[in-house]
Amino acid sequence: MKLKRILKWTLRIILIALLFAGIAIFVAYWRSTNDCQRYSAAPANPMKAVVHCEYGKPDVLQVKDIEKPTPDDMQLLVRVRAASLNPLDGHFVRGMLLARALGGGLRKPKDTRVGVDYAGVVEAVGKNVTQFKVGDEVFGARDGSLAQYVCAKADRAAALKPPSVTFEEAGSIGVAASTALQGLRDYGHVQPGQKVLINGASGGVGTFAVQIAKAMGAEVTGVCSTRNVDLVKSLGADHVIDYTKEDFTKGDQHYDVLFDNVQNHTFAERRRALTPNGICLNVGLGGAGWHEDTALHLVRSFTTPLMSKFTSQKFKFFVAELNHKDLAYLADLMQSNKMKPVIDRTYKSLSETPQALAYLEEGHARGKVVVDVE
Repeated sequence: MKLKRILKWTLRIILIALLFAGIAIFVAYWRSTNDCQRYSAAPANPMKAVVHCEYGKPDVLQVKDIEKPTPDDMQLLVRVRAASLNPLDGHFVRGMLLARALGGGLRKPKDTRVGVDYAGVVEAVGKNVTQFKVGDEVFGARDGSLAQYVCAKADRAAALKPPSVTFEEAGSIGVAASTALQGLRDYGHVQPGQKVLINGASGGVGTFAVQIAKAMGAEVTGVCSTRNVDLVKSLGADHVIDYTKEDFTKGDQHYDVLFDNVQNHTFAERRRALTPNGICLNVGLGGAGWHEDTALHLVRSFTTPLMSKFTSQKFKFFVAELNHKDLAYLADLMQSNKMKPVIDRTYKSLSETPQALAYLEEGHARGKVVVDVE
């Protein structure tokens, strides 16, 4: 009798807690707002930037005059020459559930700015910045990069651009190349002579991953569609699998590291493609845009690492952490011709950002999609 009473009150407490949690989420949803009301007033020191005041398709993006930023003591003020888009930009613009849960805002976007990758010229430096000077050509990653100016942390979000690299190429590096580098090096622990497979080898992250894995001394196999076979070969892949003709999970070859940008195979299928102690890296959040199988790919990103705790093979999900040291390393790879960005399309002004994002979300871009800011 006593146990029944305890269970009864426990259930009541849980239901009440759920009710209050639901009310709190409802209130937070309807109270969520952003700073778009500020855009109606003329800024004292204006610059143009791409913003989105509401969630929606790429056509919600607008170019607005907003206040030009001022660098703090540890920042650079960079006049942006080129910026590129990543799948995550589209997730935040559309307000996908995971993006909202990650702090994007419940009813309206909390951060109305768009873009992360950039390349440009230093226009001013904070008083404690010693490694950069006015006039330096730099690249890196900073929220709100689709704008005429950004302020970037000198010790984290910027590196010198090699003279041989264009602004468009450098503006495509930040997120995608850092993801490829940190995934292969820090999570995959790739060693010379190992067999590495890049699934989705012709995409933004994939094109960098093929070249970086090759620079690490790995034997690289790329997986792509028929039209991209020659491209992936040109990036240095030792072998290329056309997924329209062959399923890499059904072959006889086994890989030490599977760098999976697509996640279009089950846990068991990918295990078959790995060596007994192989590592599968789940990269990204289901690709660009929202497609028929995006939800399934998202689920696999988070569930397979838990499932692999019971196997000798490991599945890992990670998010790149941008830093100056890795950006400088990527610059050295470009300077030594060991890595060259692949750019599918370049759009010629900030006003073309909606078209650029819509194209990226189709899911067939070869390499990166770049927007020229000037």
